[in-house]
Amino acid sequence: MSALHFSASPIPRYLQVADVLRQRIARGLWTQGHRLPSLEELGVEFGVARVTVRQAIDLLARDGLVSPQQGRGTFVTGRPANERWLNVVTTLDELARMYRDTEPQIVNIDESTTAPALRPDEGTPAERYVFMRRVHSRDGQPYCVINIHLDERIFRRSPKRFRDETVIPLLASMKGVTIAHAHQVLTIGTADLEVAHLIGVPVNAPVAEVRRVFRDEAGRVIYFAEVTYRGDAIHVEMNLKP
Repeated sequence: MSALHFSASPIPRYLQVADVLRQRIARGLWTQGHRLPSLEELGVEFGVARVTVRQAIDLLARDGLVSPQQGRGTFVTGRPANERWLNVVTTLDELARMYRDTEPQIVNIDESTTAPALRPDEGTPAERYVFMRRVHSRDGQPYCVINIHLDERIFRRSPKRFRDETVIPLLASMKGVTIAHAHQVLTIGTADLEVAHLIGVPVNAPVAEVRRVFRDEAGRVIYFAEVTYRGDAIHVEMNLKP
């Protein structure tokens, strides 16, 4: 088997090796009780030093996934928890329900009146926007950074609630506010230095980036958001038409 090569990545090699081994356990390629190849064999496979493999094994052992046994080898003793709890939904009602059900902890890190950089096909800008940048967390673990531009006239109707609560369920429930068109685009990217720090992932780690636009009946953009999610929190599932 040819060696894998990690030299182009800024992530330490032992973390990359640990991630590959963790994925083999998570996917069931290595089941409970499976004996891992020796450090030397793994070192040849990954093209890394024996000490690098040892560091990766020690990391998995601390997570309870493997158990090194003197004179016998290293055995699989656990399986990673499924942390991909955040489903990508396809309707506005599901999106509002998702935010209500998860009840994220919110940390507001910026607020201003910055206007969004809308594309011509995304709608007519409102006169003024309130910009909020925030981090959403679940069980103490940050999972996304979100930049929100909200029509100022709507924001002023309930500023405290918009600052303290998730915006979409509140927006969807407000009397006199009609979301006539809602569109979002999901792309895969990598975390830059700032985002990596905010959501606790390595620089250049995979992230899901969502661009979300809500318009009212007049075609005015009343809500615009750019959301960056941790890649290990996102679960995408969809039905395919036969």
